Amino acid sequence: MEHDPGAMLRRREALGRGYSDDEIRRLYTRGEWQRIGRGAYVSASKYAELEDRERHRLLIDSTVYALSDDAVLSHQSAAVVYGLPLWRTALDRVHVTRSRRGGGRIKRRATVHCAPVGGQVAVVDGHSLTLPARTVVDLARTLPFEQAVIVGDAAVRTFGISSEDLEAELARAARRHGVHAARRVVRFVSGHSESVGESRSRVMLSSAGLPVPSQQGEVFEPGGRRIGRVDFHFDGVVLGEFDGRVKYGRLLRPGQSPGDAVFAEKQREDALRDLGFQVVRWTWDDLGSPEQVAQRIRRALLRAEPPRGWITQASLPPPQLLTVRAL
Repeated sequence: MEHDPGAMLRRREALGRGYSDDEIRRLYTRGEWQRIGRGAYVSASKYAELEDRERHRLLIDSTVYALSDDAVLSHQSAAVVYGLPLWRTALDRVHVTRSRRGGGRIKRRATVHCAPVGGQVAVVDGHSLTLPARTVVDLARTLPFEQAVIVGDAAVRTFGISSEDLEAELARAARRHGVHAARRVVRFVSGHSESVGESRSRVMLSSAGLPVPSQQGEVFEPGGRRIGRVDFHFDGVVLGEFDGRVKYGRLLRPGQSPGDAVFAEKQREDALRDLGFQVVRWTWDDLGSPEQVAQRIRRALLRAEPPRGWITQASLPPPQLLTVRAL
């Protein structure tokens, strides 16, 4: 390719660069080019290096131009363009919604949903998307509970979606398939989850029958000095910490190594225990064994005594602003 090998090249552009249809066909059949959609190609070696969501962006770019002008990106495709996390969610088709009552269909590379979109859509990178609250409810209707909570938590945190926004979308979806599942998701999502692991942790703790913990607590010692932030806390006495692989990378300060971050984290935990807090940690692997983690938390609650410090709720980040247009 004589252009950016990581960029998509359409047949029309390839012909303009001097390639013939026979050359394009040979490059594709020899495996040098990867076909993304009809008449759209990218370097096969570069394509192999891409993550699923990056491949889905290429699929969007190669597909939406051929769809109806009233098609709006929705469901997981809207989530990808918004930059929201999707865990164990199929990204093999572009999802769009047309604002009409019937005519939905599944194509090879696209799923077309038909339902009223509402009066407004968001515009991101030149694409029209269902608004964040609508995207959350659409995914809550169509994904398993845990996957829907993950993307819902992130959307609420990123865009400052209110419970009123979500309830309004639920009301508009009252006659659509999956709305009962969506209500359960909407009433569970939290803008205080900062990662996929924290969202999965909340689902795990709930499935084990534990009360929903508070999140993102700022811990202070009696003199008012801030000790640090904790992922979860139960009744202000038992602290829960999810240890994901990327956690210590997020903790790094300029010039600090991962080993330094781990040591600083140990010092912080020692300070929390010295104040009388019970600390329970779990890892990504533990998320598949909710009862084991729950038993550790219950034992910690039984032996807990009032700590000498206190916890306050950390504030949410300012919402990301979107460009919105009327349909």
